[in-house]
Amino acid sequence: MKITLIAGARPNFMKIAPIIEAIEKAQMAGKDINYRLVHTGQHYDKNMSDNFFEDLNIPTPNVNLGVGGGTQAEQTAGIMIEFEKELIQNPTDLVIVVGDVTSTMACSIVAKKLKTKVAHIEAGIRSWDLTMPEEINRMVTDVLADYYFTTTETANQNLKRFGAKEEQIFFVGNVMIDTLLANIDRFRKPSIFSSLLLKEKEYIMLTMHRPANVDKSDKLKKTMNEIVNNVQGLPIIFPIHPRTAKIFYDLEIKANNLHIVEPMGYLEFNYMVKNSKAVITDSGGITEETTVMGIPCITLRDNTERPETCTMGTNELVGTGPDAIRPALEKLFFGTWKQGKEIPMWDGNSSDRIINIIINNLNYANTI
Repeated sequence: MKITLIAGARPNFMKIAPIIEAIEKAQMAGKDINYRLVHTGQHYDKNMSDNFFEDLNIPTPNVNLGVGGGTQAEQTAGIMIEFEKELIQNPTDLVIVVGDVTSTMACSIVAKKLKTKVAHIEAGIRSWDLTMPEEINRMVTDVLADYYFTTTETANQNLKRFGAKEEQIFFVGNVMIDTLLANIDRFRKPSIFSSLLLKEKEYIMLTMHRPANVDKSDKLKKTMNEIVNNVQGLPIIFPIHPRTAKIFYDLEIKANNLHIVEPMGYLEFNYMVKNSKAVITDSGGITEETTVMGIPCITLRDNTERPETCTMGTNELVGTGPDAIRPALEKLFFGTWKQGKEIPMWDGNSSDRIINIIINNLNYANTI
């Protein structure tokens, strides 16, 4: 069986790595399964792309489509044009897409138009917020996919509500947690930990990149001021996303406890998260990682496609309004932040389940 794996942006790499490992494990066991790794080039900054391949031991892609940046439409069009050429030259039995980035949707459209089956890993998650490009990507991908690999029972129900059949849905758990648990002993202390004289549980990690938080300069400035002024003087480590940097540096926000650093590799970033007092973020994936590592997480969003990180995990949504930041930080420092609990199937074995299902249930299947 021939599989084409799509990796387009940083969140994809963490989900593709354990899938590749599971395929290679199956090959060693004599199973008839091969893969071709396609990097669309959606993320073109080295710190946002290449370092993840190195950290997670992902093999060099068979091809990099080199699409690069641009608007949502430009990226989607570029990926579709280049992936169509790739898939015609290298036909496959199954295209596997992961997550919810532009590459996920664009490659799904191309595959279906070329009559190639599509499997979506992390299918069925929903924020129900159509102002988010990722939500559109998820919905389009799930309409087109033939097979759905899900992280929670909530995702299963979302898919069924919109017409997916029971036999298409496979509840396997969270592949991103596979990567986290496989690498937790390899986390690497970055040089800034020593140079800034940081101490365990005595600093805050911050990430922001979503339009609702960073596109309006006055709001971004107020958000940053609220964070800086309410962390009781603790150092704030802010690996800045290229999107955020375009606006941030013009604001001339300065504080003795605010440290702006370049985007980190996977092993270094998660070392910082694991040893932090808390994380403030607008990322979805980070809320999953903090839940598993037991780190308090303050999410600057009005909704989430990962509600289990709130209902069972350490995450709390505080919204995108800067005024909500102070009460959340007061709760953190008062010591009343909630404790997370184990989420079913987030056990490090999701990728093995997926590949076993593909080999045993999907191989040579012609229709659903």
